[in-house]
Amino acid sequence: MPKLDLSNLTPRTGSNYPAPFAAMMAGRQSLRLGEAGGLTQFGANIIILAPGALSSLRHWHEKEDEFVMILSGACTLVQDAGPVVMQAGDCAAFPAGLADGHHLHNHTEAEARFLVIGTKAASEVAHYSDFDLKVVVTGKSMDFQHRDGRPYIPEVR
Repeated sequence: MPKLDLSNLTPRTGSNYPAPFAAMMAGRQSLRLGEAGGLTQFGANIIILAPGALSSLRHWHEKEDEFVMILSGACTLVQDAGPVVMQAGDCAAFPAGLADGHHLHNHTEAEARFLVIGTKAASEVAHYSDFDLKVVVTGKSMDFQHRDGRPYIPEVR
């Protein structure tokens, strides 16, 4: 595979989250590097956060590892133990099965970018620490549920 030309990648916006959570991802974009390179065993993405934006809901994975490295700007890593400011060059790792919800928040006035690399399990469950929500992923199917397994019905406004 030749060198990836990032200028040819179209940033993805939006979210797979159901309402009202999808709206909380305003200001977040992703460049799907792994997908562009044909990778199937792990994902590699550059996440771009506008000032004030969140990377995701605070979450943890049962089967998938995650690794992040700040490329530019600064973000606050929010975990159960509290917030930690991360700057360009700082890294964090989130082993599968560690029930410590995390996300990044761009608390600054400037754009921030980070690289996230994660395994791709055939099936996965991700838990959202701050909400009565989890997602069960099988292949490309995503089933959002309450923590007790009841289907999550998105809010209609």
